[in-house]
Formats: sequence, C-alpha cells, structure tokens
Amino acid sequence: MRQFFESLLDWWSDLAAWAIPSFHLTDIIDILVVAFIIYTILKWIRRTGAWVLLRGILFLIGIAAVSALLQLKMTLWLFQTTISVGILAVVIIFQPELRRALEQLGRGNFIASILNQDDNKLEKESVEAIIDSLEKMAAVKTGALICLEQTVPLYEYEQTGIPIDAEISSQLIVNIFEKNTPLHDGAVIVRDNRIMAATCYLPLTENHTISKELGTRHRAALGLSEVSDCKVLIVSEETGHISMAEGGQLYRNVDGAFLRQQLITPTAEKSKRKSLREILKKKER
Repeated sequence: MRQFFESLLDWWSDLAAWAIPSFHLTDIIDILVVAFIIYTILKWIRRTGAWVLLRGILFLIGIAAVSALLQLKMTLWLFQTTISVGILAVVIIFQPELRRALEQLGRGNFIASILNQDDNKLEKESVEAIIDSLEKMAAVKTGALICLEQTVPLYEYEQTGIPIDAEISSQLIVNIFEKNTPLHDGAVIVRDNRIMAATCYLPLTENHTISKELGTRHRAALGLSEVSDCKVLIVSEETGHISMAEGGQLYRNVDGAFLRQQLITPTAEKSKRKSLREILKKKER
C-alpha cells in the first residue's frame, strides 16, 4: 500500500510539473510588455482610419479559418499567395499614420496619448450652447460644420485644422463660422465639452446616390459619419436649414427639440439633476 501511495505521489508530481510550468518574474514582465504593445497597437488603430481596415482584415481572417476548417483548397491557396502582398499594401497605404506615430513616440507624446482616456459625453450646457449657435447661424444663413466626437477619436482630422482648445460657447461658435473670417472655412471638432480645432478638413462621402443639391458641407459630414461614430451638425449656407449626419445617414431640416433628444444623454441629465440636488442641499444648510 505504501508503494502505491508513493507511486501515486510521484505521478501527481510529474503531472503538476508538466501542467504547471515554472513561472518567474521575467515571465510576468514579458507578458506585461507584450500586452502593452498589443494594447498600444489597437489604440493607435482606433485613432486612425486603420480601424475600418482592421475590421476588414478580421473578416478575411474569419473566411480563412472557415476555409481551413472545410478544407477549401483553392481559397486557402489564394490567401497564401496574396498575404505577403497584402501586408506590403497595408504598410504603403498607412505610411503617413505610421510615420506620425513614430514621430509622437520620439517626442514622448505617444504613451501619454495612449493612456489618455476621453469621456466624450456632452454636458447639457454644452448642448444648449451648440444648439443656440446653430439656430442663430441658421437665421442668417451662415454655413457651419460641427463634429461631435464619440468613441472613435478624430485626431487624424483634428491635425488638419487650427488648434483652439476652448470651452464651448454659443458666441465663440458663431464667431468661428462668421463669413470672411480666417476660421470660417472647414469643420469644428468638439471633444470632451471643448472645441479642440477649427478649419478641419473632412473626407467626402463616396455615396453617389445622395441628392445632387447637397453641397460640400453635407458631403463632408456624411463622409466623416461613414468612417466614425461621430455626430456631425450642419447649417446650410443656401437654405439656412440645420441637418445632422450620423452612421452614414443624413437627417435634414431638424429643429432644436430633435437635436436635444439626440445629443443630451441620460448620463448628462443624471449629472445635471445630481448637481441641482447638491445646490438645493447647500441652500437648505
């Protein structure tokens, strides 16, 4: 019996040594470094147009996996012969973004930008200021283009404009889009309840089915909404109508009530009610 238990103990020790390999401090450091590199790459992809490309690549990887599972030899051969060309094409297409990322890394700004987590929920005061400026500009037919960043960062387009980084106010927005002023041409980008940049250039939509009466502002708004999840507000210089683009869809001739419903989030309302309760409590004291 003693030999049996000794044999069982030896078997268990061998199994534990095989199933649970030795783990050292260097292994933990190695895992953390690899995890940080993967996180950094994914964060960079989200900040550029590569995010859309990544989804396409993941779709192709899914097709390749299904092909390998079903033994589709012709499809697998096609993937194997084109993968090297595809990697080279990705590097060529995103050469400007790769160069910009390396420049930020050299300046020491890249890690800070990676670790910075933005909360892009608009406060109610910001929403009211934006709507008020839109209504004022619509009344005098002043063209405007305002991009409200959501979860997909718009740094790529922000860098094409002039930095502002100012608090949102109706007077400032109206002044930016005033005709014959240096900042009126292009788009304004809003992030974290601040106007980050003006005169930004946006990608035009490639949808050829939209109405021919739409101008460059509407096409740019649709183009940006197709490659990101932002909300883009437009004031037509020809008609004075207010429109909103989101998810590749254009909502034309909308009013303030519609915009409040779309822009004021439950989080903002809850925060507003909480601050009001705090003010009332202070007054009671």
